[in-house]
Amino acid sequence: MDDKSDRDSLYAGEAGERGDFVFDDTVAAVFPDMIRRSVPGYPAIINMIQLLAERYARPGTLLLDLGCSLGASTVALALGGAGRGCRVLGVDNAPAMLERAEASLASGYPDIEWLCSDVRDAPVDGASIVVLNFTLQFLPPEDRPALLRRIREGLALGGILILSEKISGEDAIADGLLSDMHHAFKRANGYSELEISRKRTALENILVPETLAVHQERLERSGFQRSDLWFQCFNFVSLVAHK
Repeated sequence: MDDKSDRDSLYAGEAGERGDFVFDDTVAAVFPDMIRRSVPGYPAIINMIQLLAERYARPGTLLLDLGCSLGASTVALALGGAGRGCRVLGVDNAPAMLERAEASLASGYPDIEWLCSDVRDAPVDGASIVVLNFTLQFLPPEDRPALLRRIREGLALGGILILSEKISGEDAIADGLLSDMHHAFKRANGYSELEISRKRTALENILVPETLAVHQERLERSGFQRSDLWFQCFNFVSLVAHK
């Protein structure tokens, strides 16, 4: 990025003691850099959401991005479903993120609708594609089954859920390896040990990861016919679940 003000340095220096992680104005301002340097494979996931939308978007249906942040996956849905008369809706409960998404994307994608709402309350009925792109992990674990059931019930026949999550390893050894490699990825992208430590502490009670097996079992219990792992890099995965 050319503008250094857009570089994520929120957890560096004396100002880096921030408490629990919140999607506020300061995070929104640096979010593209933060997620690029923190989530292995994120650009590939966004690109593949577009390809999945090209395959699964049905004419006249809803394409829904729950927890849309700055709208990267929302745009991928819009591009993938172009020309089919689909309604594209991005939903987020963080005003700072949604306002920035609207401001930056309104001219290029005027047909995308934006809704400031808790994802647990968002309309789902009639969707052929629902995206939860690193969103479910921020909900309390006890709230996750109900949301997945709502999505499954609201999906049109043949519809899909794209679920991307940070996961924990199946045992302590696997979890340690995945965590170590994620931290190595962040160091390679310029984050200091202090920044990594502070970010981990800030997210400790906010982002609660689960194992891949737990996710797939929950999807099955929620009524999805099957779920397929299509992407993994260290402890970041994405699945496609079919109604």
